[in-house]
Amino acid sequence: MNDSQKLSIIMPLYNAGNDFIACMDSLLAQTWRDLEIIIVNDGSTDNSGELAQRYADAHAHIHLIHQTNAGASVARNRGMAVASGDYVAFVDADDIVYPTMYETLMNMALEDGLDVAQCNADWCDRRTGHTWLSIPTDRLRSTGVLSGPQWLRQALASKRWTHVVWMGVYRRELINQLKLQFIPGLHHQDIIWSTEFMYNAKRARYTEQPLYKYFLHDQSVSRLKRRGGKNVAYQRHYIKITQLLEKMNRDYAGKITLYPEFHQQITREALRVCHAVRKEPSPSARQAMIREIIDSGTHLRMLRNVRSPQVGYQAALWLTRLWRMRQGGRRAMTRAMRRRLASFW
Repeated sequence: MNDSQKLSIIMPLYNAGNDFIACMDSLLAQTWRDLEIIIVNDGSTDNSGELAQRYADAHAHIHLIHQTNAGASVARNRGMAVASGDYVAFVDADDIVYPTMYETLMNMALEDGLDVAQCNADWCDRRTGHTWLSIPTDRLRSTGVLSGPQWLRQALASKRWTHVVWMGVYRRELINQLKLQFIPGLHHQDIIWSTEFMYNAKRARYTEQPLYKYFLHDQSVSRLKRRGGKNVAYQRHYIKITQLLEKMNRDYAGKITLYPEFHQQITREALRVCHAVRKEPSPSARQAMIREIIDSGTHLRMLRNVRSPQVGYQAALWLTRLWRMRQGGRRAMTRAMRRRLASFW
C-alpha cells in the first residue's frame, strides 16, 4: 500500500542479554518501514541497558526510556504514554518478529479500517528448539472483518487462542479513548487488557499466518517452578483475574453481547487455580490455596459462569474435590495436633 501510517512498537526490557540482540535485529529487518521502536529499560542489571543505548544512538527511530524496576505493565504504560503512531504493537525482548509481520498486519488494518489486526505465532522451546503453531489451523482459520466481541468469541471458542498482546497491532486512538492501561504488578495482565480492548473494538480481523516467534524458557512466567508460599502467591494473580473479568462483564452488560465464552473464560481461569492445588506437593500450601479460593468466592464464581455441560461437569467435580481436600486437610491437622499434645504427656 502507498498510504503509509506510523506504527509504535513498545518493548519492555529486563535482563534479556543476547536474546535482546536477536529481537532487535528482527525489528530492524521489518519490511514495514514507517515505525518507531520504544524500548523501556525496566532497571536491567545486566548489559541490556547498554545494548539498548547503542541501538538508540545508531537509529533515529529507536527511543530509549530508563526506569527503576517496576515490571512489564509499568514499562508498557510508559511506552504507550510517549507513542506517536496511529497503531501500537508490543514485543517481548527475548522473542523475534518475522520480517513481514508488521507489513502484513498494518496492510490488513489500513485496507479494512481495523481497530485491531491479529496473527498467529510459533512457540519454541528455547532449550530443545522444538517449535509448534500456537493456534492450529484446524481450530481457527483466517477471518474476514468482525466486531471485537465477535472475534473474541471465535478466538476463545478455539481453546487455543491466548490473550497475549504481542500477536497484533492496536489502534492507539481507541486505547486513549478507553484510557486503557496494563495493571501494575499483575501477572498475565494481557488477559484483562486484551479483553477490554476487544469489547470496544468495532472492526477486527485475524490471519492464520504465524508472524511472531515466542520463546519458552525456564524463566518464563508460566514455566517457573513455584512451590509452597510462592505458588500460593502466584495463584492469587489468577484469582484476581477472575474477579476483574467478572466485574468487566457486569460493566459491559447491555452495552455489548456477552457471549457464553465471555463468562466461561472466567470458569476456565478458576479451573487453572484448581489444577494448581492438585499439583502442589506441600499439604500446608494446598490448604492455603483452598482457603484463598473459598475466601475470595472463586469457587462460586467458577460455578456461576459455567455455560456448557462439559465445563459444568469439570467445575462441579472440582468443587467436590476442593471440599474433600479441605476436610482431609483439617483431619490431618487435627491428628498432627493430637500427636504434638501427646508428646507433652
